[in-house]
Amino acid sequence: MSRVHVIGAGIVGSAAATWLVDAGHEVTVFDTEPDGLPTSSGNAALIALPEIAPLASPGILTAVPGWLLDPLGPLTVRWQDLPSMLPWLLAFLRSAAPSHDVHVRQALGGLMQTALSDHHSMARIAGMEGHLRQSGYISVHSTPQSVSAALQEAERVKAVLGYAYEALDPAAARRLVPQLEGEFAGAVHQPGYWMVSNPLTVLRHYQAFLRSKATVVAGRVAGMEQGAEGVTLVLTDGSRSASADFVVVAAGVWSRELVRQGGLKVLLETERGYNTTFTDLGWNLAMPVGFGDHGFIASPLVDGLRVGGAVELAKPETSPNYGRAKAMRAKMRRYVPSLPEGGTEWMGRRPSTPDSLPVISRNPRDKRILYAFGHGHLGLTLSAVTGRMIAELVAGGPDVPAFSIQRFQ
Repeated sequence: MSRVHVIGAGIVGSAAATWLVDAGHEVTVFDTEPDGLPTSSGNAALIALPEIAPLASPGILTAVPGWLLDPLGPLTVRWQDLPSMLPWLLAFLRSAAPSHDVHVRQALGGLMQTALSDHHSMARIAGMEGHLRQSGYISVHSTPQSVSAALQEAERVKAVLGYAYEALDPAAARRLVPQLEGEFAGAVHQPGYWMVSNPLTVLRHYQAFLRSKATVVAGRVAGMEQGAEGVTLVLTDGSRSASADFVVVAAGVWSRELVRQGGLKVLLETERGYNTTFTDLGWNLAMPVGFGDHGFIASPLVDGLRVGGAVELAKPETSPNYGRAKAMRAKMRRYVPSLPEGGTEWMGRRPSTPDSLPVISRNPRDKRILYAFGHGHLGLTLSAVTGRMIAELVAGGPDVPAFSIQRFQ
């Protein structure tokens, strides 16, 4: 048994801690606000197993200029933050190559192979059941060209993971989701998507499990002291933790400061997303619906409807632009006219690497320090498999090169 400190109580940190507890380790979780609302509390609730395409796809170079000129479009950059984000953006554009596209699909496909079974296993560890369901997913598209592109992507996913898909005309799509009363050219149905009941409820269950089986400390970690006997965490209030045999850094975008303090490089920025949650509609969608030409989805939670997505690249501390949430609601009404005004707006900070691959890795200079961050919009989807892989690294298992932090050095 080892003493392991986990930095971060979001879904990835909580998953790692859950697997580590199950392996018999003495675990302490450190988080600035353990009872706060991390990014993982406000996601779309999807276990998005078919989503293996990189954000930086080969065709993105022609689309990015138009997107960036639209401050409310599917991808935008807060211009005041551009200078600090330039290294990430340049690496992002370099990643938009066909060879990298194949590499990412293979790497993410490998994680997706066990992602669902790992969710089921992790839930059993924490004594949770009934929170997962196979929901399926429909993406609706405004033009025949957009439908064709979505079908090509679904075929590529099928080639890697074997997931079925179906092309739908508008009438067939409306039979599955009657609220799609607006005009569109066609849709693609993919049964391979799953959902959790509500991401905040699920996260709170894992956090409660950890409070019963581990130690949870409220405090922000400012740095680490690496000694011969172990690794000690230094908190911003000047206090120090007990020495640990291993430390897992799973603090989302804030992980980068701890990485850099250790003398390593990492390209990690905030892929911010916005959403609106409706809890009193009187109706809900039968399955999540993606709006393929606009970069957002509507997902039916057990207690409401959540409309959100898109990508805004900005510093974590930059003030929110809730006009993006309003724009998504307006665009959704083109397809679902019954969507009312109102709802509760929210913004989350998804930690994103330019190559669309997470960091699940040892520190090459000190193998007692492990990293688990950079999952972008796949944090919930990949949380369980990431947690299992971290527990295997603590047990002495091998690093997987595709997710190693050494790719940034």
